[in-house]
Amino acid sequence: MLEFYDFITYSFFAIQIGHTFFPAQSEYGSLMLSLATFGAGFITRPIGGIVLGIYSDRIGRRPAMLLSFALMGSAIIVISITPSYNTIGLAAPIIVIIARMLQGFALGGEVGPTTAYLLEIAPPERRALVISLQPTSQEIAATAGALVGFILTQTMTPAELESYGWRIAFLIGAIALPFGLWMRRTLPETIPQGESGARRSEESGHLKLARRHGRVIALALMILASGTISTYVTQYMTTYAQDTLHIAPSVAFATSLVSNGLQIIGALLGGWLADRYGRKPIMIAPQIVVLLFTYPTFLWIVGAPGGWSLLFGFGALSLIGSLPFTAFYATFTEALPQAIRGGVFATIYAVAIASFGGTAQLVVTWLLHISGNPLAPAWYLLLAAAVGLLAMALMPETAPVKGGK
Repeated sequence: MLEFYDFITYSFFAIQIGHTFFPAQSEYGSLMLSLATFGAGFITRPIGGIVLGIYSDRIGRRPAMLLSFALMGSAIIVISITPSYNTIGLAAPIIVIIARMLQGFALGGEVGPTTAYLLEIAPPERRALVISLQPTSQEIAATAGALVGFILTQTMTPAELESYGWRIAFLIGAIALPFGLWMRRTLPETIPQGESGARRSEESGHLKLARRHGRVIALALMILASGTISTYVTQYMTTYAQDTLHIAPSVAFATSLVSNGLQIIGALLGGWLADRYGRKPIMIAPQIVVLLFTYPTFLWIVGAPGGWSLLFGFGALSLIGSLPFTAFYATFTEALPQAIRGGVFATIYAVAIASFGGTAQLVVTWLLHISGNPLAPAWYLLLAAAVGLLAMALMPETAPVKGGK
């Protein structure tokens, strides 16, 4: 949660960060430069996924998780204290871009080892619920970021928020760094230590073992692309509400707060249901609902922009849309052998995030700009939902037990 807070908070303050580090002749230009820097953090995520993921398979989950957290903490401190463009000129955006790339590397190697670790410590009948703590922690991070943003918008003027308010949100994440490192140092290791564990991994070979699971990996990439687009477009709603619908910042942050909070419930509920009824039903049924209700929801929001439509519309989509992906996380980790579990999950996750998460907000902003149609985000979400549903239908059922039996 602490690591994702550091990474996600940037998107909530994209407008303010754009004004600080990327002054441009137009609001659109400044926002696009800021979002491009947000996307820069995704470029290095596949590299981090490969390096830290394989490291976790061969050396251990705990060392990999400690390293990724330390790198993320260092980067968030750099961003939070970097002077503005008006103070140090071109050096400011360069420093921020490098720090974002370091964040991407760290987070790329975070999800795979963490998800593998949760699977390996969980009893078989509760694997999905335990694994659900991983996406749940991401949603807690997004909720915390939205809550901090909401509080800051309520207590600061727009000028204060742009000048130093957003830095407070980042420094909160930096303050938590020592606590996170202490927590991870106390974790027991799940990878066999010594020569046997290392030899098994090296002899099998990540690439050779991964090829045997090529079909599941390809389907997982499609599902992760779908979920990534949905996640980052949802997070963009704070900016969308302000920039496109001209909603007050406090309402925009409240929308993110409510939708992310409901996704916490959805992630945990999805894990519990996947343990009880199997993985595939909990992937497919909610995804169909999302596919059917996305466009009507956007019609309501655009036709009657305001607190009620945003809170109830995005809230409902967020809750339902978070159900399938916890079941998917369980399916994908269960389908992979331990020798490649951390590396493959991290790499595929990072590739999907880099390809679709890093571009999602740019694509939506571009679609809104060229079409002038506030319904443009719905088009992208519908395409992503359809691709995800197809891949979910083709995934194997991996649940070891159902109904706790």
